[in-house]
Amino acid sequence: MAAVRHRVAVVALDGVVPFDVGVACQVFAAALDRSGHRYYEVEVCTPGAAAVSTDTGFSVHGRHGLELLDGADTVVVPGVHWRVAFGGGPPAVHAALRAAARRARVMSICTGAFVLAAAGRVAGRPGATHWMYADEFRRRHPQVKLDPDVLFVDDGDVLTSAGVAAGIDLCLHVVRRDHGSEVANRAARKCVVPAWRDGGQSQFIERPLPESGGASTAATRAWALARLDRPLTLEQLAGHARMSVRTFTRRFRAETGVSPGRWLLLQRVEHARRLLETTDLPIGRVAALSGFGTAASLRQHMRATVGVAPGAYRRTFRAG
Repeated sequence: MAAVRHRVAVVALDGVVPFDVGVACQVFAAALDRSGHRYYEVEVCTPGAAAVSTDTGFSVHGRHGLELLDGADTVVVPGVHWRVAFGGGPPAVHAALRAAARRARVMSICTGAFVLAAAGRVAGRPGATHWMYADEFRRRHPQVKLDPDVLFVDDGDVLTSAGVAAGIDLCLHVVRRDHGSEVANRAARKCVVPAWRDGGQSQFIERPLPESGGASTAATRAWALARLDRPLTLEQLAGHARMSVRTFTRRFRAETGVSPGRWLLLQRVEHARRLLETTDLPIGRVAALSGFGTAASLRQHMRATVGVAPGAYRRTFRAG
């Protein structure tokens, strides 16, 4: 039987970032059930169904006007050119967003957060935007609890992300929240992107690139992923990579953006999430297979990373 369609309206404004529009359309369209049916129906709208300029020199023509928001379950506001963002966007869009938010989930990518904030949708709530515009965002919207470092913020019915690729992370997070890791991972594979990056992960501001021609830590990461149920020390990881601990730590952070310990913790949490969603294993067994050792340790780390305990997560996200 075909999956029930969830309606996603993507609002393109003058100066829209085409990548952000494509991200929302592509990721949600890639979320399929086991029979290949789409979970989401995604459409783009523009004010007055008119053509809008992009920030890269071509136009986008929406097949719908803002009335598309009336029947949407999720509304996505992609990023726009900074001049449009700082102005907050058209008042008609603010009114449509406020009306839609009474029953729909609203999301923004990159500078789309300026539009949501101008519409009053993020007042008194946590939010994220591109790190380059964080200072200006604070100046214009001091009532928003902006976190300038994270990839995205999930505040229930209002979700905001940082710039560019962080929009992919946010959309995959929403798919995972709606339908579980299995569906989100299939969508990520179809889009050829990483299945999961923690929303609290840094935006990698001014992150140095790995040294060209140097040894990579990729083989060691793959080795560690096959041994998540075992104790793994930094010395063991560095030894497998045939590097000193100092060199390995530096290169690992350059390649992944996080420390080896943080990366390992996130992989173990993700493995535990998959087991909770797809098996009936007791919580203690899930903890052991994920490398946490005890149910208490798993509970502590899942609360800190995901925000819920293992049992509550299983009840919420269990596939099928």
